[in-house]
Amino acid sequence: MMDMDGCPCCSGKNYQECCGPFIEGSMAPVTPEELMRSRYTAYATDNVSYISKTVKGFAAESYDEQKTAEWARNAEWLGLEIIKADPVSDQDESGFVEFIAKYRLEGQDHDHHEISEFHKIDGMWYFVKWSSPEQVSYVRPFPKTGRNEPCICGSGKKYKKCCGLPEL
Repeated sequence: MMDMDGCPCCSGKNYQECCGPFIEGSMAPVTPEELMRSRYTAYATDNVSYISKTVKGFAAESYDEQKTAEWARNAEWLGLEIIKADPVSDQDESGFVEFIAKYRLEGQDHDHHEISEFHKIDGMWYFVKWSSPEQVSYVRPFPKTGRNEPCICGSGKKYKKCCGLPEL
C-alpha cells in the first residue's frame, strides 16, 4: 500500500482518499474525471498494469504496454491540471476530460495537453480515444491599420496622429 500525503493527480486529497482505491482495485471510478486522475496517478507511480486495464477501443489498438512502462518509469511526473470535465449522470455512457499532464523527461519539462474520451462499458469507465485541442487563432475583424497609413476615419491625417493616438 502506498503512503502519500497528496495524491499525484493534484486533487488535494491523499492517495487513499483519491486514486488509491481505484488503482488497488477495491473501487471503480464513477466518472471519467476520476478515471483520468487515477490513470495519471498510475503513470506517476509506474503502475502500468492499471493503465492497461483501463484502456479499450481505438486507444487500445495503438497501446504499447512496454513503451508505456518505459515512458512512465523515465518521466518525473510534475502534476495534473484538469481544464474541463464533462459532468455525467448514471445514464451517460460517454464523457470527455480536457487536461494538461506535466512531466519532465531527460531534463526537459513537457505539458501534454489532451482531450480524452471515455466510454462506460458493462458499467465500467474506460479510456477509448484522445485528441489534441484545436489551436485557436485570433483573426482581426478588419485589416490592420499601420501607424503611417491614412486614418480610417477619413480625416486625411496619418493614423498615428489621429485615431491611433493613445488615450490620456
